[in-house]
Amino acid sequence: MSSMAYDLKNVFYLDTEATITKSTAGTGTAQLDLSAYIDPIARGRQKGTGLAIYKAHFAVINTEDTNEFAPKTDETGSMAFSLQAGLGAGDTATGAGGALKSLYELTNNLMIAGGYFYGPASGSGVAGSNFSPSMHMYVEPSEKVPYVVVRDNVCLVYSVSDNNKFVDTSTLSVRLECAQISLDQATLNQLLRTQTV
Repeated sequence: MSSMAYDLKNVFYLDTEATITKSTAGTGTAQLDLSAYIDPIARGRQKGTGLAIYKAHFAVINTEDTNEFAPKTDETGSMAFSLQAGLGAGDTATGAGGALKSLYELTNNLMIAGGYFYGPASGSGVAGSNFSPSMHMYVEPSEKVPYVVVRDNVCLVYSVSDNNKFVDTSTLSVRLECAQISLDQATLNQLLRTQTV
């Protein structure tokens, strides 16, 4: 794998988002097409291309209210969320995706990043009790060790808790800091094997 400097010349942003339907439990997905950035075949002296993801930034905003975008103090919603390489799940509404616990486990080779979100009232039981929204990341790529995607998509996946559905329609979004990198065929083959659903 060729080394690629994490710098202004090479790194660019990609992003996607998913709408979390209020009062609805279950899994939803949003798919981001990466086919313009990936070429998993090395041809002669020309190496294949993968997409190195160095950082993944997540946000949850309230889209129910046009004047207030932060989750409200009475927001009870909680969820697990992750970014998956090559899952190919497409775009599905909250509750329409299959609930797979394995999507959120660290033994999952497709996981680029993962975390949990808790609304201010999700654990306190008292609306407006001065709890702040909480986002906890438990796995992320890094500048020194990026996650290299060699499949043609990534999927933003989330699962809303049965007991803590969202009070307001909200949006889960992710911004990726990434760069195209050259890969020899042996490295490409190894990554293609690990990024199989």
